[in-house]
Amino acid sequence: MSERMRVRAPELRGRRWLNTGGRDLSLAGLRGRIVVLDFWTFCCVNCLHALDELRAVEQEFGDVLTVIGVHSPKFVHEADPAAVEAAVERYGVEHPVLDDPELITWDAYAARAWPTLAVVDPDGFVVARMAGEGHGPGLAALVRELVAEHGDRLRRGAGPYLPPPAPETALRFPGKVIRLPSGRFLVSDSAHHQLVELADDLITERRRFGDGNRGLRDGPAATARFAEPQGLLLLPDADSVLVADTVNHAVRSLSLTTGTVRTLAGTGRQLRERIPPGSGAAELSSPWDLTLWDGRVVVAMAGSHQLWALDPDTGAATVLAGTTNEGLRDGSLDTAFLAQPSGLATGPDGTLWVADSEVSALRRVQAEPVTGPQLGTSVGLGLFDFGHRDGPAAEALLQHPLGVTVLPDGSVAIADTYNGAVRRFDPGRGTVSTLAEGLAEPSDLLVDGDTLVVVESAAHRLVRIPIPAGALVTGDAHRVRRAPTALAAGTTLRIGFTPPAGQHLDDRFGDPTSLTVAADPPELLRSGGGTATGLSRELDLDPAVASGVLQVAVAAAACDAAPDGSSGTFAACHRYQQDWGIPVVVTPDGPDTLELDLRSV
Repeated sequence: MSERMRVRAPELRGRRWLNTGGRDLSLAGLRGRIVVLDFWTFCCVNCLHALDELRAVEQEFGDVLTVIGVHSPKFVHEADPAAVEAAVERYGVEHPVLDDPELITWDAYAARAWPTLAVVDPDGFVVARMAGEGHGPGLAALVRELVAEHGDRLRRGAGPYLPPPAPETALRFPGKVIRLPSGRFLVSDSAHHQLVELADDLITERRRFGDGNRGLRDGPAATARFAEPQGLLLLPDADSVLVADTVNHAVRSLSLTTGTVRTLAGTGRQLRERIPPGSGAAELSSPWDLTLWDGRVVVAMAGSHQLWALDPDTGAATVLAGTTNEGLRDGSLDTAFLAQPSGLATGPDGTLWVADSEVSALRRVQAEPVTGPQLGTSVGLGLFDFGHRDGPAAEALLQHPLGVTVLPDGSVAIADTYNGAVRRFDPGRGTVSTLAEGLAEPSDLLVDGDTLVVVESAAHRLVRIPIPAGALVTGDAHRVRRAPTALAAGTTLRIGFTPPAGQHLDDRFGDPTSLTVAADPPELLRSGGGTATGLSRELDLDPAVASGVLQVAVAAAACDAAPDGSSGTFAACHRYQQDWGIPVVVTPDGPDTLELDLRSV
C-alpha cells in the first residue's frame, strides 16, 4: 500500500452493538485483522445489494477478515432501536453491526453515500474507500493483496460475530399478499424464503412453496428455492402466480395446481447496466412488486429505479419507465425519475399507482392522448423530505411507503411503512388522511370486502382493519439530517475512480465511463447537466436559487488483466456504479471543487 494513503482509521462510536453478544468492539481490539466497514441503512436497496456482495467475501476470507456494518439511518424510523434490530435479522446480516443513529462514525469517515465501504488494514490504517455497489470482486482482490502483504502478522481465527437466538414465528417478515381463486391468501414469507397459502383466518397454513433455504432452484414445491421473495401477481388463467423473487433478481412462475416453480425472467445475477426505456435485458435488478396494467405485466424494478414490462408467456422484459436516475421527476416515461418503486396497483380507471419508497411518494402513470403516458406525483416532495402529515396532498408527507391498493370508492390506500400507518389519498379532493396507526412496518394492503388485509411485516403477521372514513393527523415534517455542502457558483465535479489491482479500464469500445448530473430543483443547475462520458464536469450553479440537491450518477467498467498483464479479449469485466444526492448551498466563498469517490485505493 502506498504511504500516501495511510490514514489512521477513526475509532468506532455509536449507540450500541448488535450481533456481538452484548460486547462493545473497537478497531484497537481488532488489530491484526483486516476490517471492512459497511456504512448502510436498511431502506436502501443499493445497501442490500452490497450486503449480498459482502457475503461471498466474508465466506472466502472469514479467518482474517472482520466485516462491521455501521448502520447510518436516513429516515427517522431507521433510528428506532427495535427497527434496526429487526432489519439486521430481516436481511440475514451475519457480522457485527454498530448502531449509529447520530451519524457519529459516518461523519468521522466523511461518508457521503449509502452504501460506502472503508477498508482498514491490520495496522489500523484506512487503505481504501468505495462508494456504491458492485465492488465485490475488487474488494476480494484488495483483501488478497493485504493478506499477501501482511502475511504471518495477521490474526487468524473466528471473528467477533455472535448471532442472536433464532426467532420462532410461523411467518418471518412477510412482504406481499394476494387473494387466490379458492378464497385463500398467498403471502410471500420473505425471511423464510417461501410462499405460504393461508386460510381465511390469515393464520391457518394450507401449503408452503419452497424448502426454506435461500437459493434459486426450480421444481416441485418441496424442493424449489427462493431468496427473499416479495411481490405476487395472479394471472388471468387463475392458476399461474408470478413472484418477484427479489434477491434472486428474478421473476418466477408458480402453478397453484401442481406446485411447480419455474424461472420466467432473470438469471440470478443482478443487472449492472443502465437500460433506457424501450430496451430490454436478460438480467433484472431487485424486482419488488407486480401488477397488470394496460394489457401487460408491470414490474417495480426497485434496484434500478424503474418500471419494467414483462411478457408472461416468453419472459421477455423491457423498460417501461425511468432512466435509472434516483429521484422525483415527473413527465414522459422515458425522462421521468423514480426512486426504488416498491408497490404497484391498478385502478378501475386505468391509473397505475406506484409506492415510490425512497422519495416517500405516491406516483401515478396515466395515459395522455397527445403526449403519451405520463408519470406524475400525487403525494411527495423529494428524496430528503418525509414525515407524517395529513391534509392537502401538496403538503402531506409519507415515510418510505412500500405498498398501495385501490379502495372501492376509487381512493388509494398506502402502506406508509416507516410511519407504521395506513394512509388514504382521495384523488377527487386532493387530500391525504390516516386510516390506521400503530402498525409494525406495514408493507402491503389488500381489499377484502369492507376490510383491508394488512401485511404487518415487522410483527410477522397479517391483520384486518376496517375501512373508515379516515381521521386527520397533523404531524411532523422531517428532512434527512445531512449538513449541506457549500459550493461556489462555478464548481468542478470530479469523480475519483481507480480500478482495483489486476483490473484496467475497459476502453476497447470507447470511454467506459458515464456521468449523469441533475438537480432538484432543476433551476439550481444552469449548465453541466445531462449524461456524457468522463469523470469530471464543469457545473454552473445559480446563486439565486441558493440551495437544493445535486443528483450525481456515475458508472465505470473495468476488466481483469490477463496473466501476462495484458488486456485479455475474454477477460471478466466488472461494472461499478453509484448515485449521490448531495444537499448543497451556493455561496460566494464556497469551494469550487466537489470530489466524490467511486473507488479509491
